[in-house]
Amino acid sequence: MATAGPPWTWMVCALIALILRVTEPVLANDVASCDKPSAPGPAGNTGGFGPGAGEGTRADDGRGPRIMNGTSCRKNSQPWQGALLRHTNQLYCGAVLVNPQWLLTAAHCRKQLFRIRLGHHYLDPIYESGQQMFQGIKSIPHPGYSHPSHSNDLMLIKLNRRIRETPSVKPINISSHCPTAGTSCLVSGWGTTSSPQVHYPKVLQCLDITVLSDERCRKAYPGQIDKTMFCAGDEVGKDSCQGDSGGPVVCNGYLQGLVSWGDLPCGKPNRPGVYTNLCRFTKWIQDTIRSNS
Repeated sequence: MATAGPPWTWMVCALIALILRVTEPVLANDVASCDKPSAPGPAGNTGGFGPGAGEGTRADDGRGPRIMNGTSCRKNSQPWQGALLRHTNQLYCGAVLVNPQWLLTAAHCRKQLFRIRLGHHYLDPIYESGQQMFQGIKSIPHPGYSHPSHSNDLMLIKLNRRIRETPSVKPINISSHCPTAGTSCLVSGWGTTSSPQVHYPKVLQCLDITVLSDERCRKAYPGQIDKTMFCAGDEVGKDSCQGDSGGPVVCNGYLQGLVSWGDLPCGKPNRPGVYTNLCRFTKWIQDTIRSNS
């Protein structure tokens, strides 16, 4: 629980929050430090859950990961891409549709109240033809999720109703095979396109990344990688970043991973993005959906 501060602190924080809501409508948790201290973490640290100094999750708290040096996705090319929104229309994490009534996202993206937007190509909150809006009525983080290690970093979200499948909104199947080094994949999101400076794209961004070997992954982050994670990227300046957390990594037409954590600033040499290894969780995902439907 956050500790109370002097009255003037809350007045300053309230003023900052008001300014940020006007000038940066897509940011979330920008003033998290006003009610709870947070340690620095890899791109996108939320509430101090980063694995270590300079590392953190890639949720959007004003410091986390986004797609850097990608390109604008072709409209409707990622119909499973979802956005988790707070304060009406503030993006804080990505998500991916895996069932007509269920999304996957990162466990570190868990919030008490949020909305879900599907079928939206642009970042701004203006209504877009083909979009569908939902409430999350149940959030189920993996029981093994731990911080600050971010092991088992995934969470299921049940929508308040089933989607209407269209060219803009449809689920993707999860790969039952674990990724192999050298596999080309695609990661997408509305996260920041620069780091440490913050610049948000107008439309959904896509980036081709390459799966790295377990050896290279562990060398990049000694003592921090386990079987529930894999690394991809490692090309300087190309990386997921703040705001991309929970978004999809698609390999060979199947959902292979979720954006989890990385280094800050994003896109540093020999510091690739780290992703939730979903092939390890197919049974848990299937069983959880079945028992909560």
